[in-house]
Amino acid sequence: MTASCCGSIAGDALSDAEATELATALKALADPIRVRLVSIVATSPTGEVCACDLPDTLDRSQPTVSHHLGLLVNAGVLEREQRGKWAWFRLRRERLVELARLLTPPVESIDPDPADPS
Repeated sequence: MTASCCGSIAGDALSDAEATELATALKALADPIRVRLVSIVATSPTGEVCACDLPDTLDRSQPTVSHHLGLLVNAGVLEREQRGKWAWFRLRRERLVELARLLTPPVESIDPDPADPS
């Protein structure tokens, strides 16, 4: 093993498991339809949306919408509740907070102005 010229670079970097978890969630969000779905649910006055309303809203077929919703549920971004014939979806806010935490560097590691020597 060779010595590093600048010391440890790992610091508080994500573990392999955290990086895999984050990448899975980001892949689920890396589609405009899925981003819209999250936005629709997030801005719903009741905090939830019935799947029956989404195909017309998105101008997509029901199977396409169901596919995208399933990916978001599997990634833990949305939660699904079956009520009779229809599925209702809500944000898993704690999951979004966790994803944001994984993406946010510790405050002490942020240098506001690297050009300022003071």
